[in-house]
Amino acid sequence: MKRILPLAFALALSAPAFAQTVDSQGAKQLSDDLARYFGKQAFDKGVLKVSVEGDAYKIALDIKALVNAVPEQKLLKFDMAPYALMVKPRSDGSWDVSSNFSQGASFEFDGPEGRQSMEFTIKDGKLTSVYDPALAAFTNATSSLAGMTMTSRDAKQQAEASTGAGTATVVATKSANGGVDFTATQKVSDFVETIKVNDPDNGMNFPLTLKTPELSVDATGKGVRTKPLLDLLAFAVANEDEANLKANQAELKSLMLAALPIWQRVDGNYGFKDFIVESPIGEFGAKQFSTAFGMDGVSQNGKVDYTIKATGLTIPHQTLPQWTVPLLPTDIDLNFGGANIDLDTMAKKAIEAFDLNKEPPLSDEFGKALVADFKAKNPKVVIGHSTVKNGDIEVALEGEMTFPGEKPDATVTIDVAGYDKIVDALKEGAKSDEQMAQAFPFALAVKGFGKTLPDGRLEWMINTKADGSVTVNGAMLKGPDEVQDNSAGQDDNSSGDDGANGTDGSTGGDDSDGGDNGGAGAKLQP
Repeated sequence: MKRILPLAFALALSAPAFAQTVDSQGAKQLSDDLARYFGKQAFDKGVLKVSVEGDAYKIALDIKALVNAVPEQKLLKFDMAPYALMVKPRSDGSWDVSSNFSQGASFEFDGPEGRQSMEFTIKDGKLTSVYDPALAAFTNATSSLAGMTMTSRDAKQQAEASTGAGTATVVATKSANGGVDFTATQKVSDFVETIKVNDPDNGMNFPLTLKTPELSVDATGKGVRTKPLLDLLAFAVANEDEANLKANQAELKSLMLAALPIWQRVDGNYGFKDFIVESPIGEFGAKQFSTAFGMDGVSQNGKVDYTIKATGLTIPHQTLPQWTVPLLPTDIDLNFGGANIDLDTMAKKAIEAFDLNKEPPLSDEFGKALVADFKAKNPKVVIGHSTVKNGDIEVALEGEMTFPGEKPDATVTIDVAGYDKIVDALKEGAKSDEQMAQAFPFALAVKGFGKTLPDGRLEWMINTKADGSVTVNGAMLKGPDEVQDNSAGQDDNSSGDDGANGTDGSTGGDDSDGGDNGGAGAKLQP
C-alpha cells in the first residue's frame, strides 16, 4: 500500500483543472498534460493510456508495456495486470481520484548469481482521494487493503512476507511559507517476514523471522515545494536531448533555484508493537520499538535527527555468560544527528557555477573550495540526550563534535546511575573471564575520575580538543600532541652544546650545576 500511494500521486499530480465536461476532447487534453511529465513515448508505446469511462477518465498504467519498452532488462517472465486510476473533475477545480489496486504480479530474471524471482499479491486494495492541481498535492487521501503477500528468491536467500489488513491516510494544506504541509499515517496488522539464508561461500545458513501484530508509519512535512519540483520534472522530459539541455541550462538553473529549499522540514517514524525476531540462538523482542528520522530542507543552519527507541527489550541468554545478564539493556533511547549544516550556500554556489558545456561541469578546484567553505561553517555532529537502562542501572550520554581541522573537537557528558552494580557484575565476570579480569581494574580507575552528583549518579565530562588534549571533569588526562618541528634532525651544533653543557654554557661535568641545567635543557628539546 505504501508503494501504491506514491504511484497514484505521480499519475494524478499533473492533472489539470479544466471544464467539468468529461469527453474525448478532455481525455486528449489530459493525455497531453500527462505527457509533459512522463513523455509522449509513454503514450505512443502504450505504457500510459487515458480513456473516458462514464463521468470519469481512466488513466491506465501498463507495467508490461513499460518492461517491453526496456528490452535490456531481459526478464524471463513478467506477469502483472495494468494499474488504473479513475479521475473525475470537481466544481472547485480539484479532482476526485480513486482506484482499486488489488493486484498480483510475478517475474523472473537471471541475475549475476543465478535465477531470481519475486511475486506479490494485494487483496482488496482501495483508494479514494481529492487532488488539488493548485497545490500539486492530495488535500486528502484514504486507502485500505485486506492483506498482502510477497515472496522473493535468489541463489542464496529466500524471503516471504505477509500482512493483514491495513489503512493509510494523507492530508495536505497550503503552507504559510510556500509549498505544501502534509501529514501521513499508515497502519498494517500482523506483519510477518521470514528470511532464509544459505550462503556456503560465507558459511552462513540460518533462518530469521520478524513479527509484529502492528506496524505503523507516521510522517509530516512542511513547505514541500511540489509545484517547482513538477516544473523540474517537466523540464527534464522536454530536454532529454543533451544539446537541448546544454542550450537551456539557464532555465534549468532558474528552476533549480525556485525549488529550494525543496522542503522546510520532513519527519518520519516507523513503530513496531510487540516486535519479535526469531533466530537460531533464541528470540529477541521489544514491547515497543521505533525508529525516527527528521531533516530540514536546504538551509543555512539545517538539522538532521535520528532516534531509535525500544522498551521491554529481551535478549536470549543462551550464548552469553551469566554474569552479563545484569548488564543487558531493557530500554534504550538513542538520539543523534547533525546541526549547523549549511546546504543553502553550497547549493546556490554550485547552481550558479556549473556549466554543462564544460567537462566536468564543476571543476575539481571549485569542488574543493566548496567543501572547505562548508567545513568553515563548523557543522556539528550532535548526540542528543540518550539513555540505556537495565533495572537500577542507567547510562546517559550527550554531547557534540566539530571538525575545526583534521582532528575533532568534542565535548561528551556521561552520567551513570548504579555504577557500583556495573562494577559488581564485572567483578563476578573477572572470576571466570581473563579479559574481564584485566578490565576490572580499569572500571575502578574510571570511577575515580567521576564526579558524584546530588542524586548519587556519577558524571564524567570529557573534552577532546583538536590539538589532541583530553580532559575529564577539568583534569588533564592527556596534554596536547607534540608539535612537529620541520627543522628537527638538521645539523645544529649549538643545540647539541646546549644539551651537553646546560643552557647557560656551563660544563656538563659540574654535577652541582651543569648536570641539572643540562637535564632541563634536554627536556626543552623538541
